[in-house]
Amino acid sequence: MARTPRDYNGVQPTGKEIAKLLPEVLTKISANFQERPDLVLLAWPELIGEKLAPMTQPLSFTEGVLTVKVKNSSLYSLLVQHERKKLLKKLQERFPSIAIRNINFRLG
Repeated sequence: MARTPRDYNGVQPTGKEIAKLLPEVLTKISANFQERPDLVLLAWPELIGEKLAPMTQPLSFTEGVLTVKVKNSSLYSLLVQHERKKLLKKLQERFPSIAIRNINFRLG
């Protein structure tokens, strides 16, 4: 999109139609969202649920691996053995543009 020159003296309106601007704006917003894998960390409490969220803490998300600290060994065992695949699938569905390969759980 070209800007209207400061010394414009024409008879045509200088306003832009929203239908022409909207696709470009949405593309820019989408690109910004794709560049922010930190949003995966922020989405963790909602993803795990309100009962388990206080007992877990997302630590980092690097190179497609989410690392989560778990408070007790019982919950750790449950997450590793039964819930990892489900949670990974939910994350991949929620963030299709971010390559999420694995979730590592750590006791802490």
